[in-house]
Amino acid sequence: MAALSHAFTIAVNEWQWVDDSPMRKVKKPTEARGRDRFLSESERERLLIACKESKNKMLLICVVLALATGMRQGELMTLKWCYVDLKNGVAILHETKNGEKRRIAITGYALELLRDYAKVRRIDTPLLFPSPTKPQQPIELKKSFLRALSVAQIDNFHWHDLRHSAASYLAMNGASATEIAAFTGHKSLAMVARYTQYC
Repeated sequence: MAALSHAFTIAVNEWQWVDDSPMRKVKKPTEARGRDRFLSESERERLLIACKESKNKMLLICVVLALATGMRQGELMTLKWCYVDLKNGVAILHETKNGEKRRIAITGYALELLRDYAKVRRIDTPLLFPSPTKPQQPIELKKSFLRALSVAQIDNFHWHDLRHSAASYLAMNGASATEIAAFTGHKSLAMVARYTQYC
């Protein structure tokens, strides 16, 4: 509806193809509420165990990084080694949803796993997590992730909920909405309000 409305606005104001936009008479539906799903402590423990036991050796590190950094799946899958500073525990995201670069701190267990993983990295691709058969493309983790969720007996959980979990853990530990927004890369504080409502 937003795209149609914009097209008609251009047609009216710039091209004079029509006298008025019919979209002005159409009531816009209320946007659906965002998901609030995040991992409980026991779910997180079970998921990490299942990921560790997975045949896909990249699954554990990807899940741990998502939980530790709040990176979106696309941000994580397109991350390149040249933007990762293992010494200082920092990654720079150049391809983000809002189009702005974001600096990510990587610490603790996530950094430990990443440093170990870097010792056996592939040299035929710039990607951290390349496909085994097409190294210039990111690995596909969907089947492995769904299998790990099944093994861990976790229902109603999507990959993006790892990001919600990361932000929710911050809120539970007393982070402000501004700090969470900086962490997740959200431009609007309203977008992070869902993480602070239960704390």
